[in-house]
Amino acid sequence: MKSAVIVFPGINRERDMMHALEATTGVKPVAVWHAETSLPEVDLVVVPGGFSYGDYLRCGAIAARSPIMADVKAKALKGLKVLGVCNGFQIITEAGLLPGALVRNASLHFVCREVKLTIENNATWFTNRMARGQVVTCPIAHGEGNYICDTETLARLEGENRVVFRYAEGTNPNGAMNDIAGITNEAGNVIGMMPHPENMIDPIHGRQDCRPLFEGLLAA
Repeated sequence: MKSAVIVFPGINRERDMMHALEATTGVKPVAVWHAETSLPEVDLVVVPGGFSYGDYLRCGAIAARSPIMADVKAKALKGLKVLGVCNGFQIITEAGLLPGALVRNASLHFVCREVKLTIENNATWFTNRMARGQVVTCPIAHGEGNYICDTETLARLEGENRVVFRYAEGTNPNGAMNDIAGITNEAGNVIGMMPHPENMIDPIHGRQDCRPLFEGLLAA
């Protein structure tokens, strides 16, 4: 499985993501600088976490308009698998690949801790090795992870089983509507999530709860 990780100024989780992908798939990802205009031939593109462009304007707003994102969007519309994590979720949402928006945490504070995630949809290319309803531990680190959308969009996400991850057991850290931690697009090839599964796949992390997510990439 070939993958690419997009690198923007201010992104700081690209190495974590590349390590997770290589450790679980056996293939080293390609790092793609944001100023490039075309992607290599890959099966998956990951937009990682961090603070692209210092989170100026709105989180992800500038990065979403980087040259490489035009090709990411064009290929995603043709079925390329895209995963956005934390700032990456914000970026792909700003780019129009997912509905809704990520806004300031309800507490108005940056949060960095572990939360409980429920697997709401285990039929995706990222969750196929998990059980529906399974609860896993996953780290978070964000100040703008509060997922919002209009009532019609929320009804569609829930009705079409497009909520992939939900904060469980009262661990919602940001006030996100319906405890939403991750969603997929209508076609099912684009997934965005606020928590950082790449930081819970190795024994050195203390837990390996999220390793099956990356192993699911091969199964898909």
